[in-house]
Order: sequence, then C-alpha cells, then structure tokens
Amino acid sequence: MQTYPISMTPGPVKVPPEILAVWQTDFGSGDLETEYLELYNRTETNLQAILGTKNKVTIHTGEGMLGLWGALKSCLLPGDRVLSISTGVFGSGIGEMAKTVGAEVRLIELPFNQTLNGLEAVDRAIREFKPKMITVVHCETPSGTLNPIHELGALKHSLGVPLLYVDAVASAGGAPVDADACHIDLCLGGSQKALSVPPSMTFVSVSDAAWEIIQQVNYAGYDAFLPFYTAQKNFYFPYTPYWHGTAALNAGAELLLKEGLQNAYARHEAVAQACRAGIEELGLELFPAPGAVSSPTVTAVNVPQGIPWPELDARLRAGGLVVGGSYGPMAGKVFRLGHMGSQADLNLLEQALGVIRGAVKDIV
Repeated sequence: MQTYPISMTPGPVKVPPEILAVWQTDFGSGDLETEYLELYNRTETNLQAILGTKNKVTIHTGEGMLGLWGALKSCLLPGDRVLSISTGVFGSGIGEMAKTVGAEVRLIELPFNQTLNGLEAVDRAIREFKPKMITVVHCETPSGTLNPIHELGALKHSLGVPLLYVDAVASAGGAPVDADACHIDLCLGGSQKALSVPPSMTFVSVSDAAWEIIQQVNYAGYDAFLPFYTAQKNFYFPYTPYWHGTAALNAGAELLLKEGLQNAYARHEAVAQACRAGIEELGLELFPAPGAVSSPTVTAVNVPQGIPWPELDARLRAGGLVVGGSYGPMAGKVFRLGHMGSQADLNLLEQALGVIRGAVKDIV
C-alpha cells in the first residue's frame, strides 16, 4: 500500500501517536462495564466544550454521515418542510437526503465559491415556506469555505423555526462553533477532521426542542437518536458501544482542550493564512471568491490551466505529498489542502508548498 510522508488531505487526517496508542488499547465490554459509561460521560462533557453547548451530546459508532442521516430521519416525517441552504456540494446533498426521507425541500443555493452574506432570501423563504427545519453546512470542505452561522441562528430563533441543523464535521475543533449562541438544535460533528481521530465516530448536540420532536417522530433504526435519550441514565446503549473509538475520540478532544480552544483556533487560522499566502505566491488561484469567508481548516485551489488534475496529482504524489481533489462541479478543477487537527502545522505546510512549487514550476 502506497503511503505519503506529507499528508494534507482534508480528512481523514493523520492520527497522532498518543491517540493511536489509546485506540489500540485493549478494553472490556462497553455494554457491561460501568467504566465505559464513565468514559462516555467524560467524552460528552469534553465535546460540549468544543461545540459550545450545554445540550446533551450523543456519541455514535460510525463515520460522520451516520449523524447527518440519523438527525434527518429522527426528526422528519413525510411532508415536513425543510429549508436547505447550499453554498457547496454538501449543502445541496443534505437537501437531497431530506427528500429521500419524504420531506418537502426548498433549496436556497449560492455559487459554490461563496458564503452566506445577507439573509434577505432566507428571511423571505422562512416567512413564505414555514419550514420545520433549516439545514446548512458550517465548513464546506469541497469549496474551502466557512459559513457565518450566528446571524442565521438569530433569524431562525426570531421567526420561530423549530429546528436548525448544522453540519460542523469539518469545523468543530478548528473554528468556533458556538452551538448554543447560534441556536443550533442539531450540531453534527465527526472524529476524523480537527479532532485527529480515525473516521469511526459521530457526535451530535441535541437541543431540548429537538428531543421533543425526536420523541414524536419515534424513528427506529441503527442511526436513530431516540435510544440515546435514556442510554446513560439506564446504562443501556442501542448497540454494542465501540469502546476503542470512544476512547480515541475523548483523547482527541482532550488534546484540543489541553491546548486551549482559543489557541487551537489561532493555530488553525495561522496555518490557513500561511497556506493561502503561499498558494498565491506560487501563482496559483484560490477557489473562494473575493468576499467569501475562507475556512481555517481547508484551502481550495483552482487547478492551473495547462495541466489536467490527474497529472498534477501524480506530480504531487511523486514528491511525497497527498492532497484532495474535489467533488461535483469542482471535480477535476479544484484541489484542496487539509490543515486541520494534526495537520494544522506550519512545518508540514512548508513541506507541502515546496512540493507544489516543484510540481507547477513549468506551468505558472
């Protein structure tokens, strides 16, 4: 299997040794030993701090999409109205997911290189459409952008929309999420981005309003949220808990909290700024449009003219660097550097920029 010494994929990221050591530890049976419940409770508390919430945080075994699907199916019934805000592939994708649950979806779509800037269209759509749920992605990793959420949350709250669903998988731990201050009812995170953990765990903060709706919908399935409402109180989880994954998730959360969240955010932002400056110095063009908010966890770059993406990718890999391509309309046109979690490292970035310089020197 091919490996690369300079890994800057936009997730899963390189797992630090101290997290790998925890993940590889032998544990007992999570559904029988109270030691696991104590670990789960500690992990929840740490994740509450990272998400900026006092709400209950559910911890699920599975990659981040598990939480995205589970939140929709646990809260929506056929015919429910969903206002889906899209500034990228994942924003549009969540709207499509809601349709498969039977929801009536109205899409507000911006160009994929832009971010939320003004909420007139959203305000109008809420008043006309009267949605049960608003969905939005905080960090659109395929686009390298970060949507401002505070004003959207305030609008949702003032107009009485029952649920605000926010995909914070690629931002939690790398940028402030402020779930409670933003009136987020379902704040979705994943282990493999800024927490630097293998892609095995999902976590979701769930508001009291969301729990009421979850109880009414009463959805049953592997990804259902309802069993987690009483799982800790009754020490009865809906499936065999993944002790190793929970322990690794907690270790990743503790590393961030030990560093200090503000310090972690500053580290991510410093590396992001250095990345964007370095890319432009090489004569390459950033994908986000002027005025869009660039993400502190991932940088999206236009593939330069004169070289197909597969050839550029091969050159980078030959230099020991692996980055990410992109999806949807950006496929083959955009590549991305993930500087999140363990990869938010200036030394690593300098190595990556050196490889990119060599790969594009004859075409820019």
